[in-house]
Order: sequence, then structure tokens, then C-alpha cells
Amino acid sequence: MESDFEKLGPTPKPSLTSLRDWDMKLLSRYKPFYAPVCDQCCLCTYGKCDLTRGKKGACGIQIHTQQARTVLLACTIGAATHTAHARHLVDHLIQKYGSDYPIALGNEVNVEMPHARTVVGIKPRTLADLGYICGYVEQQLTHCLSAVSTGQEANYLDFESKAFHAGMLDHVAMEAADMAQIVTYNFPKGDAKAPLTHIGTGVLDLAKPVILSIGHNVADSVEIIDYMEKHNLGHPSETVEVAGLCCTAQDMTRYHEQAKIIGPMSHELRFIRSGISDVLVIDEQCINTGSLVEAQAVKTPVLAVSEKACYGLPDLTERKVEETVEALTTYRIPGALVLDPEKVGAIATLVALKTASTRQKYKVIPDSSTLSRLAASCSECGKCERECPINLPIAEAVYAAKRGDLSKLSQIYDLCLGCARCENGCVHNVPVHSLIVGAAENKFRAMKHMLRVGRGPILDTEIREVGAPIVFGEIPGVVAYVGCANFPNGGLEVGKMAETFLKRRYIVLTSGCSAMSIAEYQSDGGRCGGPGLYEEYPGSFEGGGLVNLGSCVANAHITGACMKIANIYARRPLRGNFEEIADYTLMRIGACGIAWGAMSQKAASIATGCNRLGIPVILGPQGSKYRRLFLGRRDDGKSFDVIDARSGEKSSAVAQPEHLLYAAETMEEAIVLTAKLCIRPNDTTKGRMIKLTHFVDLSKRIYGRLPDDLSLYVRTEADIPITFKDEIVDFLEDKDWRPSQTPSIDPTLLPRLVRGS
Repeated sequence: MESDFEKLGPTPKPSLTSLRDWDMKLLSRYKPFYAPVCDQCCLCTYGKCDLTRGKKGACGIQIHTQQARTVLLACTIGAATHTAHARHLVDHLIQKYGSDYPIALGNEVNVEMPHARTVVGIKPRTLADLGYICGYVEQQLTHCLSAVSTGQEANYLDFESKAFHAGMLDHVAMEAADMAQIVTYNFPKGDAKAPLTHIGTGVLDLAKPVILSIGHNVADSVEIIDYMEKHNLGHPSETVEVAGLCCTAQDMTRYHEQAKIIGPMSHELRFIRSGISDVLVIDEQCINTGSLVEAQAVKTPVLAVSEKACYGLPDLTERKVEETVEALTTYRIPGALVLDPEKVGAIATLVALKTASTRQKYKVIPDSSTLSRLAASCSECGKCERECPINLPIAEAVYAAKRGDLSKLSQIYDLCLGCARCENGCVHNVPVHSLIVGAAENKFRAMKHMLRVGRGPILDTEIREVGAPIVFGEIPGVVAYVGCANFPNGGLEVGKMAETFLKRRYIVLTSGCSAMSIAEYQSDGGRCGGPGLYEEYPGSFEGGGLVNLGSCVANAHITGACMKIANIYARRPLRGNFEEIADYTLMRIGACGIAWGAMSQKAASIATGCNRLGIPVILGPQGSKYRRLFLGRRDDGKSFDVIDARSGEKSSAVAQPEHLLYAAETMEEAIVLTAKLCIRPNDTTKGRMIKLTHFVDLSKRIYGRLPDDLSLYVRTEADIPITFKDEIVDFLEDKDWRPSQTPSIDPTLLPRLVRGS
């Protein structure tokens, strides 16, 4: 059993260059593909520097290096966001519960924090240890950020290596954040039967005062719930509706079953504008920065509760609760900055109770006649449509509304990202987003679905059950739907993709906004009438299981599960052994992440952390705006050679997995690619046959043909799926296919793992 931090002290932790050799192995297999959004550099006073056609900036930088530099900056921002969240939460919980509060997840979890053990080299036992972990991550992120400075790093691959480092650190920070709240707030501790909860506007009783929390740090929402119960106001929803948007909402329901989830980030603006919330609590991350202005328009008092997002509001932290409540309820101030969570709990509750009766006239969505009047000033210029990030047919819908037909606006509702860029483009100030929501008022008010509460980490006992089937390929893959709600065709696509792989007995993991969007999908393909996927599929880590891990910080449990498979099933030591664990994951664990609506820098750093661990990630079509992908090159077969750890000989793995980071153009492309990216060099004959069965079947269903590159993945005739054997044999003959790699190799990229080396 691993020794703990107190007995052994910290192992040497990775610096910026400790894992550089591993990074270069990955970067030689998956060469960066850059898609510049801008071909200039404007970061210093030498600029703007034109980097087109081979030109260099004043500091000597070139376009590909500048793109890698920008990627590192984005990943560092993303990792810093989660790290600051973790630090804020850990410090608050230490103050509330004490630094010696134990880290314990019950009898079925002995490997509590695989990221902390592997990267930081400690087995955390108390909240104080989580503070130590945050300190290491903070130190390393400072080094990462310093490399972005003008006149520092000069090689694009080294920038990518540092981006890998920032991504890895992000997963360490997320793990610390989620572990802190799990143990102190008594969230589900790997509970496969975590309760179901409702999600959607329709879950609220609008006759009651409504408190709406938006963000990612649940500490203040917990204090709101505790204040209500402490002062005999009943549980949430009995006297006051306590609801949330984005990841705070997920964590609220992990804390108290009566808290309500409205939806993902894309629902923020429509809900604030509706005037339904009687007080708005804004913490941190993924907030519409126009929230204060929008709330003022409907007389909703605002509480900013994080030092990272003060919104220009007066700091009333030291004022008496009664004074702040009086200032907000009389509208002398539109909002206040309050950085004491316990005071937030009192102020938010009292303000909601006092303002609810006077705010009823603001809880109105415009009726059809008002909508037509608002649309009447439209000059049919089409600028709204050109502003839309996903090119929705807005102009045509507004034209129709101008003539009294709201049906086309209503159809857009399900696809709308809620960004309101369409309004920025309108020269006549038509409130286009409000028109869309108003036209779909019945949908807006009736939205009510089921979501399984975030369960937290995967149990060691579950890993023991499925470790071998995953590694050998008999469970065809572990598919994770994560990331933001910047979906190209609405959130229903995420549900469709998840259902596709659930039916095929893949393990499907999810978190954050994607988990909420999956809840909105019914198994009959619509938004009403059929059971939800969380109702239909179990929440256990097994084939056909749909596992909601929790909020964004729970993403660490996805990568952590892969690390635990290497440790628990394959007995690979974790402590300070990231390179070997990543090599094992890349070669043997058929895992694939899909960030279909990835939008933020956090999503970029999470994906990059997955990539360093050897997990491929598929982005939605807008993922190319991250500026960089990691693509395999089929014509460069040598770069994909692996070493047989038994003999030391090189063997061709034929690009398995083919890509490490890829932006798919359509849901259909993503589905087929997901099945392919779960193929691994270590697959047994039976496992490869199972994986190819799904790959081939999906390709035939979607494209109407066998995959063009199928011959690259058939090693011997025994790999050929029985269902399609005759067709595939003919296909292989046309390709002049010959048996190549034996399936019995022990694949690795690390020469030191060769027996006897």
C-alpha cells in the first residue's frame, strides 16, 4: 500500500520540463495543426506585427510559434480558473471545518485522488493537504504563464509541451476542488444510485420567491440553503425556490435534493430577462458579463460573491445584513459585493422574501402582439444572422414575426446559444433574443426533465469489475461528453450521441453543461413524451451505464478513472509515475472525450490535460477556433510505431488512436470517429472484433459504406467482425490487404518498460 505524505514526504513533482520527453513522443505522433484566427501579434508595444507569409515579429516569433503561444495562454487561463476556484473553496472550507478535516470516501474507495498521487506524489488525508496541492499547481502555472511573455520561449513544440503541463495541472486542481466539497458538504461519494433530480424552468413554483445562483462555486449557495433551514424557513422549494444555472446548479443538487437546476450556461440570458428570479447570486466562471445590466432591466437585485467577478458593485461585506437587505430591496443600489458566504446566505434569502411581492409585474414574457410590435422596426438587413456564431436562420424568422408569424422564431429556440450576438448586429435595437424566447414561451415555461445528481468519483470496486473488459476491448470504450453549451445544432445532439453509445454498451460519462443537455433529450428523440436517458440507463460505471459525475471540476474523475484502471487493474504504481500511466492509457484504455460545445479556455485546458494522459478528444465544429488540433498523419506510419515490451522490437500500431485532438464538422462524423478513436494497440482479437463491429456498423448506417481506412485496423482475419465478414473480406482483397501486426504484443512507447532493459 502506498505510503502517505506524512511518512514519505513529497516526491519530486513535475516541473515544466520533467515530462518533456513524453510530450515530444506525443507531438511526434500527433503533429500540431494550426488554424490561426489572427495572423498578427499584438501582445507587446512592438506590435502589431504581421506574421503572414513567413514574416517574423519584432521579437523574432513566427506564426506557428505564435499560435502555440496563444494555446499555452488559453490553457493557462483555463487551469488558473479551476485552480483559483479550488483555492477559494479549500481556504473557505478550512476556515469552516478546520485544516485537519479528513479526506475519506468510504470503504469502496481506497485510491481517493489519483491525480494528486500521480502528479504531486502525495496521498491527501486532510483539507490542509489539498491546500498544499493548490500551492504546487499555483507555482507551476506561474511558470507556464511566464513562458508566454515577449522574448521567452521560441519553439512551438516547447510551447505545446508547456500547454500539456498546464492541462495536466488543471486536472489536479479540479480534483482538489471536487474532493474538498464532496467530503465537507457530504456530496455523493461515488454513489451509482445517486438520486434523480428535475431540471428546467418548469420545475419552479413561480408563486414563491426565487433565488437564482449562477456560476461554479457552490459555497454561497450552500449557505443560502443552510440559512433557510437554520431559521425555520423550511427546506428549499418549501418557502423559497433555490435554483441554479451552470455548474453551481449541479453542485447544489449534490448538496440538497430540493434545490433546482434551470439548465446550462446557454439558458442564462433568457432566464434573467424573464424576471423570474427575485435575487441573482453571481459567483465565478461562465457568467454572462451583462448579467448586472440585464437584471437591472427587470429590477432583480444582484449579489456578486466572488472577488474574481465584482461587477463594479459596492463592497458591503462588512456592513450589517439588515443594512444591505434594506439597500437592495429599496433599489437604492442595483447590487452589492458580499464576500462572506454566511452573510450571502442571509441576504439572498431575506431579499428574495421581501422583493417577491413587488416584482410580479416584472415576471412577464412579451405576448404575441408585443413580439410583433418589437419586430416591426426590423429593416430586413440580415445583420442579426451574420452575427450568429452558428448561422441560425434568424433574419427569416424575424421577417416572419414582423408579419405576425412566430413559428420560425419558436423553432430557433431549441438551437439558440443564448449569446445575444444577434442583438449586437441589429442597427434598430430589436431585442432578437427576447423575441426567440417569447415566441417559444410555452416551451420555456414547460421545460422539465430528469437528471441524475452528480455522483463523484468512480469506485475502486467498479474499476475491478470492468478493468479487464476495458483494457482487452470487450467493453468497446469509455466515452465522455463534457464541456460547454456552444453546440452547433442544439443540445439534443449530445443526447443523441450519448444514446447511440449507451445502446451499444459503451460506458458513457458526462459532467457540467453536457450532462444537463443530455437530460433534455428523451429516448423517443424529442423533448417530451418519452423517458429521459438518466431514467432509462443506470448510473454505474459499467457497459451501458450513463454516469453523471457532477460539475466541471468533476471532470477530474474521468481522467482519474483511467489512472485507477492502470493502478488497480494493472498494478502500475501511481506515485510520481505520470509518464507510465499515460503510456498505459494511450496504448490500452479505449477512452475518448467529446467536448461538442467547447467554448471556454477551461475546456481547452481540460482537453489538453486529457491529451497528455493519452486520451483523444473530439471537439465540435467551432473547436478549430482554439487554433490547434493534434492530428495523426496516415502517410507517416513510422511515427506510430510502438515497442513490444516483451521483445523490445518495434511494431506498427497504425495510428491507434488516429488523432489526439480533432474538430468534427457534424454529429454523424463525431459518432463514427468516436468508435474509431476507442481502438487501441492492446486490443485482443475478441476486443478488436467487437470494436470493429461498432465502427463498421456505424459507418454503414451513417455513410452507407464500409470505412475507407478499415484495412488499417484489421490485423489478422480473426479481427474481422462475423456479421460483416463476407463484405469485409471482399473489401480487404480489393485493398490488397495482408495480415500485419500480431495482436499479442505488449505495446508501449517507453523503452525503459521493455523486459530486462
